[in-house]
Amino acid sequence: MVQAVYKAFQILNLFSHEQPEWGVCEIARKLGFPKSTASALTASLTEGGLLRRTPAGRYRLGWRIVALSQLLLETTEFRSEARRVMESLVARFGETVHLATLESDQIIYIEKLQGTRAVRVAVTGIGVRLPGHCSGVGKCILAHLPWERVLAILEKQGMPALTPNTITDPQILRAELEQVRRQGYAYDREEAVLELCCVAAPIRDHSGEVIAAMSLSIPAYRFYANEEQYRLAIVRAAQQVSENLGYIPRIACSGKRRN
Repeated sequence: MVQAVYKAFQILNLFSHEQPEWGVCEIARKLGFPKSTASALTASLTEGGLLRRTPAGRYRLGWRIVALSQLLLETTEFRSEARRVMESLVARFGETVHLATLESDQIIYIEKLQGTRAVRVAVTGIGVRLPGHCSGVGKCILAHLPWERVLAILEKQGMPALTPNTITDPQILRAELEQVRRQGYAYDREEAVLELCCVAAPIRDHSGEVIAAMSLSIPAYRFYANEEQYRLAIVRAAQQVSENLGYIPRIACSGKRRN
């Protein structure tokens, strides 16, 4: 039974923007399953609504996944807490705000509020996954993982150069993640998209564990002119969400808070 569940997960994980539709023979060949196994599993997934069969006899993701995804989003506590703060940031700056977390060793965006100003961020959206090494939210999350775990993620996902500014050397990334962990925020300086920058800060739960990150995405010409203002705003916003989730910042001996 455990093996069947794992194989079903492997099948669901095949579906992507690049290939949203699969046939039974393709699934069997790609995953190394017997055709009978692939056929039985796709039939069960279809019966449960996780896949749907097209008139041509091929398979696409089923509508039940939409319902489950919406339920997950609506019942994720830190997302609802973050959304209120994100709305305040959009109202203040008019820039796009993102919320992301780590799922199956990938950075996944679970909320996006589009800014009211002209530039639209087209590469992101709810459910979209991007490499962690080139995004502000990704760096915030990776910075609070053991380096051995980060290396395993990099080996699995790679370090593709999305722009000429993308970090593609693990040791350079390691140094930057150490700095992110010390300072409490991360930058993406045109590393995922040219002419677009972002600044991000981590969100912690009541135990102090980093469970997500929030970012402001800003066109480069506006970002460089007002970098400090954006940085202070996102750090405070992430701290507010963390405190709403029960996180109590440590108190230094002088009686002052420190992050």
